[in-house]
Amino acid sequence: MTETLILPETQDRATRYHALIPQIHALLQDEDDLIASLANTAAGLFHGLNVLWAGFYLVKHDALVLGPFQGPIACSRIKLGHGVCGQSWAQRKTIVVDDVDEFPGHIACSSASKSEIVVPILRQNQVVGVLDIDSIHLKDFSDIDRVALEDLTRVLSTKF
Repeated sequence: MTETLILPETQDRATRYHALIPQIHALLQDEDDLIASLANTAAGLFHGLNVLWAGFYLVKHDALVLGPFQGPIACSRIKLGHGVCGQSWAQRKTIVVDDVDEFPGHIACSSASKSEIVVPILRQNQVVGVLDIDSIHLKDFSDIDRVALEDLTRVLSTKF
């Protein structure tokens, strides 16, 4: 098992994902526990992408409940359709927000968050959770992030 990520010095996201995603896949390969898988993924994304917050919310009954994450203290529960996470859950699609202050109904778990990407995790055509990543920079997420993170959530969905 690896203890550290090996990442290029560049901040270019495509290059970082190219190095990061295979290392996260290696961590997930022999692990069948959901929480362990999500925890290591959150840590890998947090450190690998240099973001404010990276983590998961899991669908439990009628709410998204905070799961493994890295970063500042977060909201514990989010209702369907509320905030970016709740909208991603309701719409069953990835949402990229360039400026969270411009997103109607944004839930400000941290005032330092400026942009966000939320990717739903689908298992048997149902949303079972969402991957949420926040940045202190405006417009920090692009199609490069969307594609890489959607691919990663497909792998994670097998852990549910």
